[in-house]
Amino acid sequence: MRLTRRVAGSVAFVLGTALALGLPGSAAAAGTSDLAVQAEPGVVDVVEVSGYLDPIMADFIERSIDKASADGSLGLVLQVNSSRATIDDRRLGELAGRIRRSDVPVTMWVGPSGAVAAGRVGQLAGLVGDLALAPGSELGELGALVLPAEQLTEPFAQAYPRLQSQKVSFSEAIELGLAREAPTLPFFVLDLPGFQTEIDDSGDEPLRIPVSRVRFAKLALLDQFMHVAASPAVAYLLFLAGAGLLVFELYTAGVGIAGGIGAITFLLGCYGLVALPARGWAVALLVVAMFGYAVDIQIGVPRAWTVIATVCLIAGSLTLFHGVLLSWITLLAGIVGVFAGMVAGMPAMVRTRFGTPTIGRDWMIGALGVARDAVDPEGVVVIDGAPWRARTQRATPIPEGDPVRVMALQGLILTVEPADEKLPRSS
Repeated sequence: MRLTRRVAGSVAFVLGTALALGLPGSAAAAGTSDLAVQAEPGVVDVVEVSGYLDPIMADFIERSIDKASADGSLGLVLQVNSSRATIDDRRLGELAGRIRRSDVPVTMWVGPSGAVAAGRVGQLAGLVGDLALAPGSELGELGALVLPAEQLTEPFAQAYPRLQSQKVSFSEAIELGLAREAPTLPFFVLDLPGFQTEIDDSGDEPLRIPVSRVRFAKLALLDQFMHVAASPAVAYLLFLAGAGLLVFELYTAGVGIAGGIGAITFLLGCYGLVALPARGWAVALLVVAMFGYAVDIQIGVPRAWTVIATVCLIAGSLTLFHGVLLSWITLLAGIVGVFAGMVAGMPAMVRTRFGTPTIGRDWMIGALGVARDAVDPEGVVVIDGAPWRARTQRATPIPEGDPVRVMALQGLILTVEPADEKLPRSS
């Protein structure tokens, strides 16, 4: 007999409150009835599998299974919202074997609404004896079967040709016999074997109160941090930010905060790229891009290396991951951010770093320098050890290495003319 909407809402509220607090149902109903507390209500463990299934998450699931077995739990629920596994097929097979050999039942709930179980993560759904989906969730696009077909449940094996290339909705999964309906996690655990409940009929409407407890397992803080670092967008941005800060450190005096932060960020980005299906040659393109920008930063003006670096940056970003497409917002942030910082921000910083600390730039009028390359009509000159973009005041070009005198300053571009006084080449 189905509950009315009002009763179902009341049940969901009571269950949700009791489960979120991790309290036994008898405590939740204290003061409302004289319910008898059972001697051994038992515990159900819940592990949230969100983001990508990487080595950290795979190890965490196995440790949770071991703990649930050691504690004699009623079962372990995998709360799944994941579209891809970054572990290799061998590691996925090991995890699948551990799930099948578990001493406690391992079940799966794909939720909340809008969640998805796709890719090789979704293949694990075919191993569990009890699979449920929340309304609005999806299952499918599992790809080529990696796990042995005989390990799958019969309905899952029959539906796999369809699940391999397309997703099925919540209602379709139920029609195919793949899963049962569970709007919320409390409703799912309510029907697990051994989960104890009691009926409180002291009010106007009967309420089903949980007696067994639900225990939520979470990644340790460091593991959570590394798990986030191994997501595609975060790994990509960390790699670029770290590499950019290291380039910045090349033009500062000694090792500073930027260098330390850059090294840590770069290593985290590298870790994420190693954990993800990153293409080695695409990573090499990003490294070449940083090298190219660094060369032209040293020269002081964008030249051929800037063009090469920009092409490598775009190509490496678009092809970085195998089977994973970065969002356009992530790509825009990475490409535009690096380009703007390297072409505009870094050269200005270098001029500040090697220039005088005197406030204002009027001191430069009349200052002597040397042409780093031919100024015809524009080029680069070195004033007080810092490279500056410059243009000639006269039509006559200034050869490389000739002394120059600053006649005017417009923005960040100097107007120079040949100087009679020779300067040492080291200037």
